[in-house]
Amino acid sequence: MLKGFKEFILRGNVIDLAVAVVIGAAFTAIVNSLVENIFNPLLGALFRAESLNDAFNVSIPTVDGDPAVIHFGAFIGATIQFLLVAAVVYFVIVLPMNHFKRVTTKPTIADEAAAPSELSLLTEIRDVLKTGTSSPLPPARDDTTDGR
Repeated sequence: MLKGFKEFILRGNVIDLAVAVVIGAAFTAIVNSLVENIFNPLLGALFRAESLNDAFNVSIPTVDGDPAVIHFGAFIGATIQFLLVAAVVYFVIVLPMNHFKRVTTKPTIADEAAAPSELSLLTEIRDVLKTGTSSPLPPARDDTTDGR
């Protein structure tokens, strides 16, 4: 039982996920500060409120007589915060990683020249299917022996 748990914990993707959660929590503090200290006051100034939490409040009557307050401004603030997080994650993490992946996996001219064409591969497959023989490729090399 403990052996399986140890294998689970030591798997690379679990460690990566743990790191992502910790970084995400730290990053959330930065984005919260940006929204609460910069964007909320700016948007609140446009709507004559101290912050978005105080803007667009709607009171509705309840059965017991105390009004219930719907905070539309707080929802707008949370939506703006989500969009900021998504934009920063995309432009700071996803876009550079996609660019890096595209640059590092770009095939070279030598690779393209050495690779068989799609037509030749399809022709080989057709010929193998017609004759009913095994693959025309040489057998796989056995690297477990030293070859002597």
